[in-house]
Amino acid sequence: MASDSAPPRIEILLVGMNGDLRGKQIPLEAEKKVWDGTVRLPSSTQSLDIWGDDNDEITGLSMTIGDPDGLCIPDKRSFAPMPWAPEGSTQVLATMHEMDGSPSFMDPRAILAALLKRFDERGLTPVVATELEFYVVQDDWRETGRPRPPASLMYRGEPNGFQLYDMSAVDALDDYLQTVRAWAKAQDLPADATTAEFGPGQFEINLLHRADALAAADDCIYLKRIAEQAAKKHGLKSTCMAKPYADHAGSGLHVHASIIDRDGNNVLDAKGGDPVRLKSVCAGMLKTMRDAQLIFAPFANSYRRFQPGSFAPVDIDWGYGHRGTAVRIPDAQGPAARIEHRVAGADVNPYLLLTAILGGMLLGLDETLDPGPATEPGKEPAAGTKKLTHDFLTAVEEFSASPFIADVFGARYQKLYGDTKRKEAITYLRTVSDFDYQTYLPRI
Repeated sequence: MASDSAPPRIEILLVGMNGDLRGKQIPLEAEKKVWDGTVRLPSSTQSLDIWGDDNDEITGLSMTIGDPDGLCIPDKRSFAPMPWAPEGSTQVLATMHEMDGSPSFMDPRAILAALLKRFDERGLTPVVATELEFYVVQDDWRETGRPRPPASLMYRGEPNGFQLYDMSAVDALDDYLQTVRAWAKAQDLPADATTAEFGPGQFEINLLHRADALAAADDCIYLKRIAEQAAKKHGLKSTCMAKPYADHAGSGLHVHASIIDRDGNNVLDAKGGDPVRLKSVCAGMLKTMRDAQLIFAPFANSYRRFQPGSFAPVDIDWGYGHRGTAVRIPDAQGPAARIEHRVAGADVNPYLLLTAILGGMLLGLDETLDPGPATEPGKEPAAGTKKLTHDFLTAVEEFSASPFIADVFGARYQKLYGDTKRKEAITYLRTVSDFDYQTYLPRI
């Protein structure tokens, strides 16, 4: 943590491909250049992979073209204090622009903003809320090479059972959770309920709905940062890895979404019990789900969540109130009529996630689609129901070949993201793991 005597600062932040934050710390006396939009970073900052490599040899977006600068244009709506930093310190999210003033095709905030314009042109506004799950682990993970639950949740070195909705687990980490809540309040985040989830040290924080999907994604990014910074303060680490433990639940990021017209009416409201539009929007999400799975599951570890019998879906199906389906309809009538998307892991980039989800919903608005029969609790999905892939490289190839992805994300970003993730997937496949040695070396 920073010294109390350290001077305050402002941080201007860009969101990278992998949901990581990059940017600059600027002394307050130079704050004017932030608001003037003159802060620069190489535009290739938005092309960095999970290791921080610009992959110029496959993208041609760095030294091949001279690694040109871009402009970091701040979004004043995201201006917020940083309670973990010296008093008076602030942060603001920015969108990368080219030097001619146009938004960069690589910037996730710009990609989502462009899709939201399509809704606006139709007189529609998405209303979005997110539910973020994450783990808190001991801070010795660098030394041990693996995560361990906080000591207060262990008994003789082992997790003390499942902790779903267990208030004793909340109490055990109350100091940490109180810091998270206090900092969320200081940043005016619409944080709602906090619950203990299945895994040891796993929690979920709900963010209330916003009629501004870009702001909802900003809230999610800021909540992730708060969880991380609060963990540091308490000698812990937070992680949004989709599956940090093999034998415990993975972490998801569920999205609730509805759509209102200019008169404030919920267009998904199945008035009179006729859910044609609601079902068509649901079908648009299902039809595009495999194409967009690389967005919902962006890393090799992400695919460890998709296991039969878990709360992470494996079928591309839908249902009323059914938490085992990929798309759940909690309410079909009234102002609260909405769709819950349950596929994405906590490791997802929230801007790209909302772009993919809302793009599928838009398809269902523009066309009349049939999602097929609903999956009912206790019953198998209908015959012929497609499944999500369990394979990282398969997801890369389907994303890269999808006309839907090209339309919603832009063909240039489709190629950049697909090529970058292909390198990551191939690197993963080429890595021989401890499992290989323990299982095959003694026997083959």
